[in-house]
Amino acid sequence: MPTAVVTGAGRGIGAAIARRLTADGFDVVGLDATAGPDVVTCDVADHAAVRAVAADVGPADVLVNNAGIWRFSPLEDVDPQEFHDVLAVNLGGAFNCTQAFGRSMLDRGGSIVNIVSIAAAAASPGVGAYTPSKAALLAFTVQTALEWGPRGVRANAVGPGLVPTPGAGSVYDDERVREVRAGAVPLRRLAEPDDVANVVSFLASDDAAYVTGQVVYVDGGIGQGLMTLIPRPADLPGPHLEEDL
Repeated sequence: MPTAVVTGAGRGIGAAIARRLTADGFDVVGLDATAGPDVVTCDVADHAAVRAVAADVGPADVLVNNAGIWRFSPLEDVDPQEFHDVLAVNLGGAFNCTQAFGRSMLDRGGSIVNIVSIAAAAASPGVGAYTPSKAALLAFTVQTALEWGPRGVRANAVGPGLVPTPGAGSVYDDERVREVRAGAVPLRRLAEPDDVANVVSFLASDDAAYVTGQVVYVDGGIGQGLMTLIPRPADLPGPHLEEDL
């Protein structure tokens, strides 16, 4: 049975990915900084801890770098330690796991999927290091694809859009916020963790055998929807904000 390692697997998108890959026939090893059922407790920002877990797990066929954190703060008030902490998990954690688990893929083959965000392409104010960390992770994905492609390893990224999860904190607690955000998405709904897991499943599979160095945005089209958010005169075809949002 092939082995898949999923970080941040204790809840939200990570848990959905773990469930989907299990259904796909993988022996899934879930890692999470917080202890819980069906996960191995591991801080991905701790290089030595990741290496120790990798030694216990043995060869991996798929690695999903999903673990991530964010800290809300205006740029002028960002605490330097919090900025470092976000980079250490979101970018450093992916590096630690890629190096530790990816070694077993070299010349044997494997698939690495990094969970970025629409923030990798569209900056958001007030999120400190989160946007820079995801943009850097996307660049790291491409670097991995180019370096390790000749040795049989594929590396791709998945960029979720607006996904209400425990990791989003209180952002989606306000029902009006949920409605307005869903209304801004061309598909007119917020994403579910399973929407992301489905794409990860494809990239981990042999169906994606010739796909590497790519990013798939699972965002309902909002990343391409700039012109849909700009008011239009009533005598022109929609969308019209007062009607559609």
